[in-house]
Amino acid sequence: MSRRPRSVAQLSVLLQSGTLDPVELAEETLKAIEGNTDTAIFTYLLKDRAKAEAEASRRRIRKGRSLGVLDGVPIAWKDLFDIEGLPTTAGSRVFASNEPAHTDAAVVRALAGAGMVNVGRVNMSEFAFSGLGINPHYGTPRNPASPAGEHRIPGGSSSGSGVAVATGLVPVSIGTDTGGSVRIPATFNGTVGYKATRGRYAMDGVFPLSKSLDSLGSLCHTVQDAIWIDAAMRGLPAADALPRPSPTDLSFVIPETVFFDDAEPEVVAAFEAAVERLERAGADIRRMAFPEFTAIFDLMAKHGALVTAEAFVLHRERLKGPAAAGMDPRVVKRAALGAKISLADYIETLNARERLIASFETRLGRDSVLISPTLPHVAPPLQPLVDDEDLFFRVNAKTLRNPLIGNFLDWCGVSLPCCVGAGGMPAGLLVSAPRGSDTRLLAIASAVESLLG
Repeated sequence: MSRRPRSVAQLSVLLQSGTLDPVELAEETLKAIEGNTDTAIFTYLLKDRAKAEAEASRRRIRKGRSLGVLDGVPIAWKDLFDIEGLPTTAGSRVFASNEPAHTDAAVVRALAGAGMVNVGRVNMSEFAFSGLGINPHYGTPRNPASPAGEHRIPGGSSSGSGVAVATGLVPVSIGTDTGGSVRIPATFNGTVGYKATRGRYAMDGVFPLSKSLDSLGSLCHTVQDAIWIDAAMRGLPAADALPRPSPTDLSFVIPETVFFDDAEPEVVAAFEAAVERLERAGADIRRMAFPEFTAIFDLMAKHGALVTAEAFVLHRERLKGPAAAGMDPRVVKRAALGAKISLADYIETLNARERLIASFETRLGRDSVLISPTLPHVAPPLQPLVDDEDLFFRVNAKTLRNPLIGNFLDWCGVSLPCCVGAGGMPAGLLVSAPRGSDTRLLAIASAVESLLG
């Protein structure tokens, strides 16, 4: 069961005008979550906190002292962010009995400070170590775009975030992205997903996977929503709509390397139809090979994956102790591969990474951004992936392949819904830019969103 999705901006207009009461909205939101037949989306509801925050928002708005456009808007958090009074379980039973957090994560405080109403925590892949969103402990949320009678995967690791937004339970959810974990569920579920440049936000109180790659981002309905959330997460006043570039000022590069390999024909067709619309509007679009992308996978084959090395170090005591028996065996197997990565391999990877980032940025140039299919395929059915471990690892690798390039090269990126692919499932168009170009990227993504309708 889902309800009609409403964007942050739509709710903001209603709340600020007094047409919609924050308390009534919070109550309606909690009731909808509790009444939803998919019990794997949310792992914890913050009923008392949501009520108190909504009441405070009501008082401010009625007195003409609103904190801004986000005041009274509900939000949900991936279970990697500390929330005062709760253990941060990271999607794992192993952490369920951990000591509760003494304070909110920095970005939770920032959005609470903007007046947002925290309604709950959402599900995720255990320890954020999968792009598929399958969780054997707390269940796997059903992709709401699934055909009748099917359970398609939600994508991960921010699985609950994607489904909570797509079903209209909340207008925005905050996730993390280490190898695509915001952009993947955004694509599979048909929402907007913004991955910020690593380090754009304070990471205090966020449980890591790979500190060299971890970044944060929002899943929401429009780029404007992402712009407002981005400003608030950085402690800034709510940003107005960024000036959209004219279509004739847009310059895009389509990468011919890796991104289209083994892609489903329907995904490619949806992407090319979007490209044609941008070209008709006057955008300059060219295609280019990027040997840096192939070099990333050659580097991983030779020295091991950076995420695997850092995840192993993070979890090594759990992997060799009794806690491993309580973890998803697929997470254990992937993380344990890090034991084979030597210090020399790790350092060589870090050094090569800096060289590849510099080479890519030089090749792309300062005035262009990339557009590509976010993923090479649409969300597949759940059960075959649960039944066949080899299939799970193959599909997981293919799902992570395109977006992880952006994490390795430290891009920022916005995935936009891009028509449909095979079986009527959502497909995504990814707009990516070099590190630190977030504000420019968001403006360009807003223009693309408008041109694609």
